[in-house]
Amino acid sequence: MNRFTADRVAATARLVWLTARVVEQRRFEYLFAEGSAEAVRAALDPYRCADGGFGYALEPDSRGPVSQPLHTWTALEMLTEIDAAEGPVVSGAIDYLVSITRPDGGVPGVDPSLRPYPHAPWMPIDDEPPGALLTTALLAGTLHRNKIEHPWLDRAGAFCWDRIDALGETHPYEVQAALHFLDHVPERQRAASAAQRLGTLVREQRLVVLDPARPEDARVAPGYAPGELHHVYDYARTPESLGCSWFSGAELARGLDHLADQQEEDGGWPVRWREWAPGAHLEARPRVAIEALLTLRAHD
Repeated sequence: MNRFTADRVAATARLVWLTARVVEQRRFEYLFAEGSAEAVRAALDPYRCADGGFGYALEPDSRGPVSQPLHTWTALEMLTEIDAAEGPVVSGAIDYLVSITRPDGGVPGVDPSLRPYPHAPWMPIDDEPPGALLTTALLAGTLHRNKIEHPWLDRAGAFCWDRIDALGETHPYEVQAALHFLDHVPERQRAASAAQRLGTLVREQRLVVLDPARPEDARVAPGYAPGELHHVYDYARTPESLGCSWFSGAELARGLDHLADQQEEDGGWPVRWREWAPGAHLEARPRVAIEALLTLRAHD
């Protein structure tokens, strides 16, 4: 089965031009239509805050003119895609991360500055939040992916290793973040060993749909939306990911076939997490569709 096709891209293009923000339109152009890297960079700049981080609902589930760790990671990932994760924008982002790093070496899941602004109800805001593996691993993984060296990475890396080594009960988004760190951290042998243990946790805790014909065999994590299940392709986004070793060839093929089949009539893919605001949901759909296309293209 040819899962990544011109027809699929064309269908998603219509969705993007009909509903997406400029930053996703420019990103789609760059990734699938020979668009300009500079145009992506220019579209991303309005989301940058004075402290070097990124905000302004770059991640649709938290609004407001304040920097947030997940927004900043999203911006760094977009810069990585266009081979531009360098220079003052990145150094400014790292300065922001230094400013919000907690005593344990991690950055919080949500910075308290978000409190006055609209945000998804599953984003608790504490006045003194601890470091979170999810955000810290995503950010450290992306900086390692770009071969960036900075003292912040030393503390953040130690924090991630400690949390991953001690990980017991977990949930899919935390696993995906830890895997992102393990896919890019320089200590490859240690990363492979940690990833093997992580994959065992995913299967033991039923955090993955191994057969799309039997979704009831997987478990919805506490706090997730009904039906917010994760599939093989959520952990094996590229053939190079350590997550691919968690699954057999048949399991991976079934998952990718399912992903291809999930494309909807308007060119998008289902947004599986809980809808809390119409605007946020609308803004998420083009992003989900672009990620689906990237996964299918990587494996085809």
